[in-house]
Amino acid sequence: WRLPNGGTALRFDAADYAAYDLFVLKREDAEADYAPEQIEAARARFAAMAPETAEALERTLIDWLPARDFAYDRTSFRRALAGYKDVGVETMRDNLIAFVSEITATAEEEGVRLAIHPDDPAFPIFGLPRVFSTAEDVRKLFAAVPSPACGITLCAGSFGSNPRNDLVAMAREFGPRVHFVHLRNVRREPDGSFFEAEHLGGDVDLIALVAELMNEEKRRRAEGRADAEIPMRPDHGHLLGDDRMKRMNPGYSFIGRLKGLAELRGVMQTVEAFRAGRVG
Repeated sequence: WRLPNGGTALRFDAADYAAYDLFVLKREDAEADYAPEQIEAARARFAAMAPETAEALERTLIDWLPARDFAYDRTSFRRALAGYKDVGVETMRDNLIAFVSEITATAEEEGVRLAIHPDDPAFPIFGLPRVFSTAEDVRKLFAAVPSPACGITLCAGSFGSNPRNDLVAMAREFGPRVHFVHLRNVRREPDGSFFEAEHLGGDVDLIALVAELMNEEKRRRAEGRADAEIPMRPDHGHLLGDDRMKRMNPGYSFIGRLKGLAELRGVMQTVEAFRAGRVG
């Protein structure tokens, strides 16, 4: 998605997605997942699409995803979705808890910290059950698997795509079991769309989030925890400069992420200076 500065960003377009789901894929009972105004917006978007635009949208949505060595076509994607027809949210959650419970035992034996990544985006798509999208989802997993080895990847962008989530409050509540952090940001739009914003310029207050995570690190050091320093990465970035002429996975440009890292390190240095009384 083209930015005012000439770069590009990843964007989830709710109307495009709904237009594909309803009028191209024609998923069974898809209408039940949308409000009437969303259906009308999707219908208008689809009516304005040229055939090649619809084909490109399909390739974007289902043709290729990370961690797979094959591509879906429309038929095989429908078949894959059909496999979840009788799998509801609680069945999926029970399966997740059973899996995590089993591997956590081995993680404890080996001294490993597990860090589950949230749903991305953190709301249902294609009718699939979502069981790790909100703070309540985290509470349920942690209550079922109380071991400190069972933790989360606090992805600010993924959790931030759901307006129900307060990332700073989540970092405060779940801090002792945050084992990895993805510091990225998104800007949400009224219709459910969102895009990758500047690291310090989206709907998630990354400055307050970084400060809270640094508080958690301080608590861990006081407790003598060996994992006091929480690993993080400046996840995702805009496509900027001469990276635009290179082939790379969207969101994983070198310059955009380096820019984000510089901004976040600046935040960390400022928080430390403030606490040390070097700045007022």
